[in-house]
Amino acid sequence: MTNRFCAAIGISAMFLISSCGTNKKLASAEAEASDLRAKNAELNGHVNQLNHEVSELNNKNEEMTADFVRYRKQCEGVQAKYRTANSVLKDQESILRQIDEKLEAALADLEGRGLSVHYKRGLLFVSMEDQLLFKTGSAKVDKSAYDALAKIAGVVNDYPDVKLIVVGNTDDKMFKSGSDNWTLSTERANSVVRILRDSYSIDPSRMTSAGRGRFNPVADNSTDEGRAKNRRIDIIFNPDLDKVWDSIEL
Repeated sequence: MTNRFCAAIGISAMFLISSCGTNKKLASAEAEASDLRAKNAELNGHVNQLNHEVSELNNKNEEMTADFVRYRKQCEGVQAKYRTANSVLKDQESILRQIDEKLEAALADLEGRGLSVHYKRGLLFVSMEDQLLFKTGSAKVDKSAYDALAKIAGVVNDYPDVKLIVVGNTDDKMFKSGSDNWTLSTERANSVVRILRDSYSIDPSRMTSAGRGRFNPVADNSTDEGRAKNRRIDIIFNPDLDKVWDSIEL
């Protein structure tokens, strides 16, 4: 009896010891599992955050791609307009070159006698010193000047799209006491425009007249020769810029 009792007690003690060890392992496993679940939740949070950032980057990338496509189309449009405008400008330059050749031939007998044909800043100029056109201090064109104006008008009428700006210029000397050289230069330009209109049928909508007085010298006013060069009429041939703007707008 005693032996059986002792054996039973021994078995119970062993079971209790074994049970205590199992509980500790179970608790440790549960703690580890809880820690893993927390880390997994944290990782899932990071993954969700990264997915959100990737989504935002994709959206931004799509927006930037769309902006780039629009920008490229705009650049292509600007380049097309530039090519078209450049082509029109080249055509207009070619026309001015033709006019230059015709004027050089038509006015050859006046070259070196106070008349010159030249280019400046992409425009064609016919410059006529006042001695060819006017008496001192007068805005009335001499009859002797009509021959030169007729030759110029003959070339102008061959190119109806070309515009003219007629500019009067003076030296820095007053032609009489209390006079206004600016007014004189403007009236001289007006006189030339009227003759081109009335005597040679140039459309007045093609012409602009202006006076710059003494403020546009081409030579030194301290010498007689310089002042003579400054007292002049400039007839400026302009390309048909309306065609250039029309090509850009189209």
